[in-house]
Amino acid sequence: MSATTSSARSAWAPLAGATFRMLWLVQLGSNIGTWMQSVGAQWYLVDAAAGSLLIALVQTASLAPSLVFAVPAGVIADLWDRRRLLISLSLLSAIVAAILTIVTVVGALTPWTLLAFTFALGSLSALTAPAWQAVQPELVPREQISAASGLSSITVNGARAIGPALAGVIVALAGPSAVFGLNALSFALAAVAVWRWRRAPQPGLDNRELFRDALRAGIRYVASAGLVRRILLRSALFGLPAAALWALLPLTAQRLQLDSSGYGLLLGALGVGAVAGVFLLPPARKKAPDNVILAVSAAVFALGTFAAAWLPLLAVIVLLVLSGAAWIGTLTVLNAALQLTLPQWVRSRGVAVYLLMFMGAQAIGSVLWGWVGDALTVPLSLTIAAVLLALVAISVIWLPLREGTGTIDRTIEFTWPTPTLVFDVAPTDGPVTVMIDYTVRAEDRSGFESAMRMVRLSRQRTGASHWRLYCDGDVADRYRESFVVPSWGEFRRQNTERLTGRDRETVAAAMRFVTGAPSEEHFLPPASSSARR
Repeated sequence: MSATTSSARSAWAPLAGATFRMLWLVQLGSNIGTWMQSVGAQWYLVDAAAGSLLIALVQTASLAPSLVFAVPAGVIADLWDRRRLLISLSLLSAIVAAILTIVTVVGALTPWTLLAFTFALGSLSALTAPAWQAVQPELVPREQISAASGLSSITVNGARAIGPALAGVIVALAGPSAVFGLNALSFALAAVAVWRWRRAPQPGLDNRELFRDALRAGIRYVASAGLVRRILLRSALFGLPAAALWALLPLTAQRLQLDSSGYGLLLGALGVGAVAGVFLLPPARKKAPDNVILAVSAAVFALGTFAAAWLPLLAVIVLLVLSGAAWIGTLTVLNAALQLTLPQWVRSRGVAVYLLMFMGAQAIGSVLWGWVGDALTVPLSLTIAAVLLALVAISVIWLPLREGTGTIDRTIEFTWPTPTLVFDVAPTDGPVTVMIDYTVRAEDRSGFESAMRMVRLSRQRTGASHWRLYCDGDVADRYRESFVVPSWGEFRRQNTERLTGRDRETVAAAMRFVTGAPSEEHFLPPASSSARR
């Protein structure tokens, strides 16, 4: 078997699973409907002679809800049954899209009404996205997560190859209302498919955290996870200038004197490139590090953005195909790295913050590039974005994905004992102050203190705050670790649901410098001990 054939099979391997295949197909269909809707909305505004800013606001209205709803949506997806959540939100999206269709058919649609409906559908999409991404690792083995991430990107980027082309023809024949109606149908079919998925019960739902506590835990995790923070930074750096091409492409179609079908052709070129990128990426990742792929992808996308500003139709189409492959390269590398780095207990919340950064950067970028297009010209706006993308490519030298991204052990360890207290404690009692004493020989102090810096990050990722390491002023070889956890319930979760194999390795590295067994004490406010009196 050739290397190319083997890579292709590896890229499509997750589709061998019936459940993944079914949900992948409905996501593809739903995203085709969404892109048809986007083309219909943007071309409606082009026909209405709206300016570049108003046209760019279609993308902003679709993506801006991520700034508001992405993180709460991630919390909800971790706390509630993801299957029921997806069914409910898909049905609600179908209803909103159906109402938009009716408004369009009766002739009551205006540009601002259209933007309002687009914002509503974008809000539902923002609420749905963390749950969709978080279920992917449930459907495939760990070794197929990267391939599943690539295939999931096809449901968005492949839809760009199909949806715009279909929309261009349908808008020309039947008007925007037809594509709005098909979008409503795609959401309804997605709800039916998820309803048919017989998913195992989501663990932890019988001991659900409070929304506020879960939100804080997710934010603490991301703030203390350096690997995740770097992924978020790379996504924002790419998403902000890359938004220019998506936001201003309808005006590139105008520059090239294309109609709605021609605009669909330009979007289709990006989509075709994205699908081709799925085949090209697996062998590329075997030969080149992920950071090189990120740099090359940003540089190629810069060329496509520049082409959209100045070059003739044929050159634009060729470079848009390459840009589609570059887009899928960036998204697949970042998505796979994130999925493989986040532990199960906080996966939806971590994905939500990623979506907040990436979609938020695109939403802000759409407004920015639309404003620059109005203030200067569209070609100059695209040129500035292309220069920034080139700088993003170069920035990988100083801001690469960190070592260990996507490879560290994030399996949950269930062997950490929860202490027994001398009085009964309710899960909401707290905060809990934990103090652990260690005995360390003088010659091992430097190594111990260095190892404990990694322990600090582990504690903070899993729920701790106010972490400190003290030297005992009375006993020469004794250290005291102190940290605070918001409640007894969260302390128990820290020990039974959140500690991973990497956390075990981190603590074990520090324990190599410790003599004897550490002693651990737990302190709660006096009111918590009332049950013993």
